[in-house]
Amino acid sequence: MNQMLMVHELPLWFLVFSLFLPRISLAVAWLQGTLAPFHLHGLVPLVIAAVLPRVLILWMIYLDQGVSLWFLLHLLAAVLVWGGSGGYTRSRRRRRDDY
Repeated sequence: MNQMLMVHELPLWFLVFSLFLPRISLAVAWLQGTLAPFHLHGLVPLVIAAVLPRVLILWMIYLDQGVSLWFLLHLLAAVLVWGGSGGYTRSRRRRRDDY
């Protein structure tokens, strides 16, 4: 029976910490050298980390584990953050327009 053993390169602290503070966790992981197996070199990963850090984290989790529980948790967090950020702005604009 041939079984593939999955090796997970992302540490648990990164997976938990990046749910709440993705930019800081990417910076700490970069300083520690835990992002080396993902070959994040060049300007594109740096721009994505600055603009859309959750997308980069989702990509790294997908590369490391595939579609796993951690991937789904981070995807849910991304949807909640992106979905909730526009509602606050719209509600404030409506209140100003009512006056």
